[in-house]
Amino acid sequence: MANDNEITRSDAIIETIRAELASAEPSRKKRILEAIALAALGSIPWVGGVLAATATFKFDEAGVRQDNLRNQWLEEHHQKLGLLRGTLSEVFNRIQGLGEEINDRLESQEYLGLIRKAFREWDQADTEEKQRLIVQLVTNAAGVRICSDDILRLFLDWIEVYHEAHFAVIREVHKNEGPTRYDIWTAVYGKDIPRDDSAEADLYKMLIRDLSTGGVIRQARETDSSGRFRKKTSPPRRLTSTGVMESAFEDTKQYVLTELGKQFVHYTMNELVTRLEA
Repeated sequence: MANDNEITRSDAIIETIRAELASAEPSRKKRILEAIALAALGSIPWVGGVLAATATFKFDEAGVRQDNLRNQWLEEHHQKLGLLRGTLSEVFNRIQGLGEEINDRLESQEYLGLIRKAFREWDQADTEEKQRLIVQLVTNAAGVRICSDDILRLFLDWIEVYHEAHFAVIREVHKNEGPTRYDIWTAVYGKDIPRDDSAEADLYKMLIRDLSTGGVIRQARETDSSGRFRKKTSPPRRLTSTGVMESAFEDTKQYVLTELGKQFVHYTMNELVTRLEA
């Protein structure tokens, strides 16, 4: 029957996670993966409810068959549990390929704390892209240390608050050498440029403003030998004015990633940081 099948499928998913942990060698790596799994599962409130409900339903099969609401709840969370199992398997496979030298890092409370925060946000993420960025971050953070765990937690906050449209802008600024707002728009959305008084222009200005004030991108500026930004020289004063404000799609000012923005891309948008940079 359908309800019994859901219980069996949930048990099978849990057993699969256990089997993957049991196959991990050597024993220290097995303990590490168990700690990561516990940190991830313990950070998601509904997981315990599913396991408890499954155990209860086994002793109350007649009641379960009559309770459609509980059946639907179990079905929904079975699907989520299957997705969680797949994500944990991906993290396990990547971590096991990184070598023994990162074991101390994986066992640290700092990294396990990062896992807890990451999987809380993974569970709340509303798109697959955000979930993928989170997985990239926690696996890259296992073997690469170019910034502190405090900064990595900030990056998780960025993934939570920014939208895919923000990430598209970040990617274009990363891929190109100092693109202008016009360059970014045409690369992401195509050649058609909206009117400046359109909703599309308002949205685009908001994306650029969010990332600029958030410290992810900035306008390109020259620096001196000490890394201090040079003041811009004022252009010659025009005798005449165009009478219009600067376009949302202007094509003269270049944008670059901030140093913090570069680190964000390094952890979240590179495939295991090019195999942990060889």
